[in-house]
Amino acid sequence: MPTSATATPGPLLLTPRDHTLVMIDFQSQMAFATKSIDAVLLRNNAALVAHAAAGFGVSTILTTVAEKTFSGPMFQEITEAFPGQALLDRTSMNTWEDEAVIREVNAIAKTRLVFCGLWTSVCIVGPTLSALAQGYEVYVIADACGDVSEEAHERAMDRMLQAGVRPMTSLQYMLELQRDWARTETYDMTTGIAKRFGGAYGLGIIYAKSMFGASEGGH
Repeated sequence: MPTSATATPGPLLLTPRDHTLVMIDFQSQMAFATKSIDAVLLRNNAALVAHAAAGFGVSTILTTVAEKTFSGPMFQEITEAFPGQALLDRTSMNTWEDEAVIREVNAIAKTRLVFCGLWTSVCIVGPTLSALAQGYEVYVIADACGDVSEEAHERAMDRMLQAGVRPMTSLQYMLELQRDWARTETYDMTTGIAKRFGGAYGLGIIYAKSMFGASEGGH
């Protein structure tokens, strides 16, 4: 039993420098068949994750499957957050079986990985279980993933959780990186991303700032 508490964060919380984000197959053809989440919400959540990662300087891997021949381009909301970054195109459904992706994972050399993408049961289950088997600590942003049905998404999440994957959500991801509104260097960026992609939460920020100049950090 602890003898006293200290004002320090737990080691399981994410920080911008301690993990790599892997965004997988956010492409038109994959989105057409996604039924577990509304397409607009999916795009907003993926965009929120991408812009948060870019803003906080998180090492990020963007990968597609059969971009030119079948699945189409990655969502513009994601690629605009990483101008000039190469997309690693694959033939494998399991990202972890692609040598170019694994070279990038090894070059970045972070042992904590955060995944999101389409579809949950194939393109997310494959790399997460593979990464776990090789000793990585793995998180999945559940509401920035989608599948052909709610059942497919939920059973895929169950399978990953049973194996040891840690679930989170898109807004949680961004706010966990910020974690303290007194961090003024990223305050405007975080609230700006929330206003653009954060749904009702973002509307609340716009209202509070516009109507009476409110600020979470007391600015």
